[in-house]
Amino acid sequence: MKTTHVRAETLPERWLLYDASKEPLGRLASKIAVALMGKDRPTYTPSEPNGAFVVVINAQQSVLTGNKEENKYYRTFSGYAGGLKHHSVPKMRATKPEEIVRLAVKRMLPKSNLGRLLLTRLKVYPAAEHPHGAQKPSPVQG
Repeated sequence: MKTTHVRAETLPERWLLYDASKEPLGRLASKIAVALMGKDRPTYTPSEPNGAFVVVINAQQSVLTGNKEENKYYRTFSGYAGGLKHHSVPKMRATKPEEIVRLAVKRMLPKSNLGRLLLTRLKVYPAAEHPHGAQKPSPVQG
């Protein structure tokens, strides 16, 4: 019996389409992270980027449960003294709604070079329109 090492170049490209307004952000982000890593396929190889390309639409209407809408803050640090900034969820929704989904997925990916490469395969858009119609992404239901 031989062990095979599946290369990313030998696999066909997959494009998946997720709607952020259909389910809670955490559940959506975990499903997206699994699809980006390729863990939903039998050809999963930990050292290869053999996952799917993921398009997320309607990031503006992403669902947060409980009191997260009022209590959750996103923090950024400039590296300088006094450079810690807090951004509330309503402010993030108004300025950068796609960043809410991107950060949720980023924090569920491996913290390595491969994780950063996988994050480039994630395309997030605030509304229902996206420029990836030519790739024919298949919609994923719940």
